[in-house]
Amino acid sequence: MAIQIHINLLPISSSRNRTTLRIEKQKNLRAAGVQVNAALGGAKRLIESGAVRAIQPKDAAMAINSEGFKLLDVRPEWETAKARVIGSLHAPLFIKDADGGPITLLKRWVHFGYIGLWTGQQFTTVNPLFLPQVETAVPDRDALLLVACGDGLRSMMAASKLHEAGYKNLGWLAGGFSRARDGDFHVEGTEKLQYATIGGASYYFLKLLLLLQGEGNAN
Repeated sequence: MAIQIHINLLPISSSRNRTTLRIEKQKNLRAAGVQVNAALGGAKRLIESGAVRAIQPKDAAMAINSEGFKLLDVRPEWETAKARVIGSLHAPLFIKDADGGPITLLKRWVHFGYIGLWTGQQFTTVNPLFLPQVETAVPDRDALLLVACGDGLRSMMAASKLHEAGYKNLGWLAGGFSRARDGDFHVEGTEKLQYATIGGASYYFLKLLLLLQGEGNAN
């Protein structure tokens, strides 16, 4: 016997819709913030324990040329297009977010309201293919990998993911490329490596997640 189900869609006021949507956005971002905090907390412990080695930009050339580290750049492609280290590997932790869902809409609101149109940056989301891309480029889990980004935050998160995936000989570029000086790396691109990340939306998105997570804990 067929069972028929009738669903009545009751009208809801636009103000209630907006309030519900805002609450859902905040919940989703705070949940993402929990994951980010966990990854960053794990990365800090790995660095403090020495399981992931912190390497200053001024010492990176020696680590690469003398010790055999491979530099893994986890910045999104629009940052590497501005400036990149010659010979580095690339696997972006964040990619362009073309989704029109609630989280992207909130990111758009924050971007326009606080970061500003002047940045000209893409909206970002975590790259679901990050680990497979690294595994393709570096199948050897014993390889020496120096993980780097613009300011050090995204590379910490990436290092935590890689350590969990079995990569045990990891380095972290302390402070990122923004702390590099001219001559620390052999660079190609249209801008200085130190400035290629300024206004990077993936960095700001991480900061937003951490901020909202902190507000959630306070409440």
